[in-house]
Amino acid sequence: MTKIFGATWLSIALILIGFGFFRTVNGGSDSSETSVEGWRRGVGWGWIWGKNDEVGALNAMRPSSVRQALQLASEGQVYDLGVTYSRNSFKWPGHNAGEVMTYRSPEGVSRQKDHSFADPAVNSSRTRWHSCALFISDNVATQIDGLAHITLGEDNHWYNGFKESDWGGNFGVRKCDATTIPPIVARGVLLDIAAARKVDALPAHYGITPADIDAARSKQGVELRPGDVVLIRTGTLRYWNTEGGDHEKIAEHDSAGLTLEGARYLVEQYGAMMIGSDTSGLEVGPAPRASDSFIPVHKYLLVEQGVHIAELHYLEDLARHRVYEFCYMASTNKIAGTTAGFTMRPIAIK
Repeated sequence: MTKIFGATWLSIALILIGFGFFRTVNGGSDSSETSVEGWRRGVGWGWIWGKNDEVGALNAMRPSSVRQALQLASEGQVYDLGVTYSRNSFKWPGHNAGEVMTYRSPEGVSRQKDHSFADPAVNSSRTRWHSCALFISDNVATQIDGLAHITLGEDNHWYNGFKESDWGGNFGVRKCDATTIPPIVARGVLLDIAAARKVDALPAHYGITPADIDAARSKQGVELRPGDVVLIRTGTLRYWNTEGGDHEKIAEHDSAGLTLEGARYLVEQYGAMMIGSDTSGLEVGPAPRASDSFIPVHKYLLVEQGVHIAELHYLEDLARHRVYEFCYMASTNKIAGTTAGFTMRPIAIK
């Protein structure tokens, strides 16, 4: 009877394994297999959500995953992950400067008398207002790159095969713009690579590899799971101060970042749904000479995998308090045609 009983349970166990009831560990990772829709170990995400999809890996968010993420906010401690943006802000090459101009002012309204509100008969309290005209970049300061940000090939296609000839325009892109980035509520994980390598900030051109990722995971005792928002700290934003005016010091460390191997590791072995950092470009610069792109990580994440990139996220407070797991919340501006969700203020709640 014992042998039969044992054999029976062995058979049941094998059946359950075949149906995915038991969690497994593959490829040397500690990430458990889950039922996160769309992700496959060793493959990642990709163009799997239908020919009209503009959301990518963020499709994996579900009410159940949101509830699980909210449970991480048990202490009620809020961390501001946004940086102040101004005309002095550091920016990655190829992006325009920002300017805020006073369009209407109390003095101007009074002097120009071009509104009935200037008439004391209808406005005896002399109520006036300020309003501003903005000339800013959708790719400067805290942001989330949209899936149309990077194009490839002679046809200038982006994620899911949308082409410039079909979906470009004089007033911005018409597929995968910032309005298609959904509100994000997910489990967030900080990987403090600078601390793992025992430096205040990673040196210039430091490439973050799978070994660096494993070192940070081991040191922090944190587990990565499919559907995570993974934020990588290089230490660059310790030099941002109020508005990022010290361009020389920031630039020294801003070129440190994720290698293509590191990006593949996070997506294909761990199921990262979005990857971000405290730099202006996430990836290491310059790209290796053997690469077929000057920004191979952007090419891989945005175009090939449909994984959004979060940039210039302020991670110093999280690192200081050793908060490595949290509820990440972000919502982008719904400005049609823009290629990134910008001037953001994402938060982490512990």
